[in-house]
Amino acid sequence: MPRIKELFLFDILVAIAKIEETCKDFTNADALKHHYMAWDSVIREFEIIGEATKNLIGSSLFDTNKRAIVDFRNVLIHEYFGIDEEEVFDITQNKLCELKAIVLSHIALIDKELKAELMTDFIDENKHLSFVINALKKIQRH
Repeated sequence: MPRIKELFLFDILVAIAKIEETCKDFTNADALKHHYMAWDSVIREFEIIGEATKNLIGSSLFDTNKRAIVDFRNVLIHEYFGIDEEEVFDITQNKLCELKAIVLSHIALIDKELKAELMTDFIDENKHLSFVINALKKIQRH
């Protein structure tokens, strides 16, 4: 059974929360890249964002102007030897908030019962990550 498209919105939101948490103490791209666990984690979360975005474009929830996110994911996966750490760091610092706002606006439109069910599932799945729980609970209050 295919996943419902609304799940991909939550996948992106959780991935953004993980990137924000991981990057909060880094002040430059070199420092992030040279911390292999943080770097690998951020790259993986961007891959998730890109894959979820591809599915949201396919379901017409996102329009094709989000294709650059999918293209970025493809570079990370297929051209991993050529990843520009400055670009990655810039996105973490300056562009994720824009995507987060778009995702939150789409989540706000989800049927109330479905949203409550998805919230419960994502909170349970991420109960070990307080920063993810906090991000999800902010949605519940709105």
